[in-house]
Formats: sequence, structure tokens, C-alpha cells
Amino acid sequence: MTGSARMVQLTGVALWAPMLFGGIIGGWISDRFDRRRTMICQFLVTIPALVVLSAIEFLGILDVWMIYPVLFLAGAGMVFDMTGRRAIVYDLVGESNIDNAMALESTATSTALALGALAGGSLIQAAGVGWALAVMAGLQVIAVITFSMVPRIERLQKATAGGLTAIADGVRMLRTERGLISILGVTACVNFFFFASTPLIQIVGRKFEVGPALLGVLASMLGMGMFIGSMTVAKRQPKRRGRTYIVGSFAAFFFMSGFASAPWFLLAGMMLLVAAIGMGLFGSTQAVLVMDSVSPDKRGRALGLLTTAIGVLPIGMLLLGELAEILGPSAAIVISVATGAFLMSIFLRFRPESYHVLVRQVPAEKTFVDSAYPGSVFTVEPFLNS
Repeated sequence: MTGSARMVQLTGVALWAPMLFGGIIGGWISDRFDRRRTMICQFLVTIPALVVLSAIEFLGILDVWMIYPVLFLAGAGMVFDMTGRRAIVYDLVGESNIDNAMALESTATSTALALGALAGGSLIQAAGVGWALAVMAGLQVIAVITFSMVPRIERLQKATAGGLTAIADGVRMLRTERGLISILGVTACVNFFFFASTPLIQIVGRKFEVGPALLGVLASMLGMGMFIGSMTVAKRQPKRRGRTYIVGSFAAFFFMSGFASAPWFLLAGMMLLVAAIGMGLFGSTQAVLVMDSVSPDKRGRALGLLTTAIGVLPIGMLLLGELAEILGPSAAIVISVATGAFLMSIFLRFRPESYHVLVRQVPAEKTFVDSAYPGSVFTVEPFLNS
């Protein structure tokens, strides 16, 4: 509607800003209250907002400014989603299956990202923005119905201290948990310098003079690549989890630069696909690394700190949008990812702990026969080796 890279970047700012300010609070809520109920409540905010926006478009009175508050509400819901949903996955599957479960969770996310981009571009071209928004609302309804089927879980951690004390404890973790600091630093670099450029993907694609449907195909490369990376982690379950996390980040930086510089549509799509595979490796190991770096009663707050680290994204988007207005989107992306790779290298020089993290070993169950009860087999519950 505007043709402005700045205005496109501001949509990302609106969506991700709640994470910067609400991550720690969201983590405390995840530890303190029923995660399942909190997750369901956030849907009850985003669905009406999408319905209203769709109705406004059908009436022909949709203006650009109306999009931003809806995105902000969606971002607020994402704070509770990211801090609650992943902790629920951990509660459901336990320590021994968490790597595979989180890889599958990341696969589901990346699949939705790819299909959403494809369907969004096609729907807008074929039926208009109003129907695209209506379909989004319908999918959210399906999501809340499906999520309501998740069984109630006996919480694995005790309720944490209330109010400001618990929030302050979460902040203090930044001083005491060296491994967590290393993981969060990498997350902040990747989000500030790599993910900040993702709203510009379709702006860069416009130089190839293609329509909304092919722009949707280009944007879907991000989800497809993340799907491949996530499935690789799910299938192979790499023992050097931290190395996978770091290598995936550097690969994403490198190939994103190739995407922005590519002179042809097909080459740009392939470069973006490979960059996204790196992001799949990064994304499918990120939350597990964070949750395993702290004790079970602090997982929600650790995920809250992760959400806050992701929350630097809108600042990166804002700055990158201004740079794109001056230098053009392609040059701005190249500068951003090159700077990110350089600064992350320096950070890991001083905080290399995340690179050396291995998969926790959970011994298999052992059985024995008690001589006092011939023919009876007893199971020794596996212990967790931290």
C-alpha cells in the first residue's frame, strides 16, 4: 500500500516489540500460573482482532495504521505462547525425549511459516486481503480448539515466589548462569541482525518484477529451509547440540548475504533456502539449550529471558528499515548480516559456553530380579545426569 521499506519494517516492530518489554513478565507468569489456561486466553484476544480487521477490509475502509495495533496484540500473545508452549512440551515429554520433541515443534513452526507465505500471497492475489485475514482468524480458531485437547499436566515444578521477587530472580539469572548468558547472546545477535531482515525479503524480491504469488513462493523459502533444518535435527539428534546451534547461525548469516546480492530470482530463492536451513538448526536447538541450562523451577523465567533476547528484534528492524531507506534493501541486508556475524564471533570469544554444550545423557532403564521374589522383574527408574 505504501511502497516503503520503512513502513514494512514497522510491521515487524509492532509485532515483536512486546517481547522486548514483556519477556521476563511472561516467563514469571509461565512459572506461576497454569500454562495451558494462559495459552488459551491469548487466542481469545488475537482471534477477535483478526475478525475486526477482516471486516474493516471488507467494508473498504482499511488504512495502513490499523494494521499496527493488531500486530501488537498478536505480539503480546506470542510472549505467552513462546514462554508457555515450549515449557508445556517439556512437561509432556520429559528429559529423554525433549530434543526430538523440540525439533518437531520447530518443524511444525517452519512448515506453517512456509505454507502461510504461500497461501497468503496466493489468497491476496486471488481473493484480496480481507479473505486472507478471515482465513487467518479461522486457522486461529482451529488452533485453540486443538490446543484445548492437550491434557492437563501435573506441574513438574513448584509455584515460584510471587510478584517482583520472582521477576528480580529472573533478572539475576543473567549474572549467575554463564551458559544461559552465552546462549542468549547468540540469540540476540541472530535476531537483531538476521531476523530483522526477514520483512524485507519480499521487498528485495520486487526487483525481479514478479507478482504476489511468486513473492509468496520466495518468502516460503524461509519456512521450507527451517523445516529441512529442523527435520535434520529431529532425525539425527546431534550430540553436540551447542555446535549445531552456532554453526546454523553462521550459515544463516553467510547465505542471507548471498540472497540479498543474487541477480536472479531462482538463485535468490536457493540462497534463502540454505540460509533458512541454518535457521532451522538454530531454532530447533535454541529452546532446549535454554531450558537445560537452568533448574526445572526456573524454566519459565529462562524462556522469558529468551523471549526478551528475541525482543531486540524490533530495534534491529527499526534501524534496518532506516538503513534500507538510505542504501536500498539489498545493501542494508548485506551490511546487517555481515555485522551480525562479526559481532557474534567477538561475543563467542569471551562467552564460548554455548558452543560446547552436549546432549544430556539419560541412561536406559535397568532391570533386575530380586532373589526374594523369583520370577519378578523390577525396574530401576532412570536418573537424570546433568
